[in-house]
Amino acid sequence: MQHIHSYRPAGEISDPPVDVVTLPHDLRHLRRKLLHLSNGDMVMLDLKEAVLFHHGDRLVLENGDTVEVQAAPEKLFEVKARDPLHLIELAWHLGNRHLSAQIEEGRILILRDHVIRSMLQGLGATVTDIEEPFQPARGAYHAHGGHDHGSHGHHAHD
Repeated sequence: MQHIHSYRPAGEISDPPVDVVTLPHDLRHLRRKLLHLSNGDMVMLDLKEAVLFHHGDRLVLENGDTVEVQAAPEKLFEVKARDPLHLIELAWHLGNRHLSAQIEEGRILILRDHVIRSMLQGLGATVTDIEEPFQPARGAYHAHGGHDHGSHGHHAHD
């Protein structure tokens, strides 16, 4: 079984990966874990500190090959607003409830919750059931041990 001790951010490696590992958002914050690849093989991830992986990041195997991390499709609500200010107001209400959210220019994605759906609809939002990869924004309390695509200094331990 091969081991993984390093990784690279999405887009940094252009060679195709030898395989992929598909994980939902809540299982992409990893330090040490046995990972099951799509071809049935297993690899041991063993990093010095926990990392929040994003869709497209690469795990580097001992032999130099890479495995791509893919975000698994998840059951979500797509929240749309009347206008940009309304979207900001909806984001505030979700943040006030400490909900994980993927905030984009024209929509917000959240995990499905019928109580939150009712609240959002009561606030005038359009809420649609969708299924797609989920990459929620991490708040200030999740910054330590995170994954900053703007800084590659924490990859020096390769």
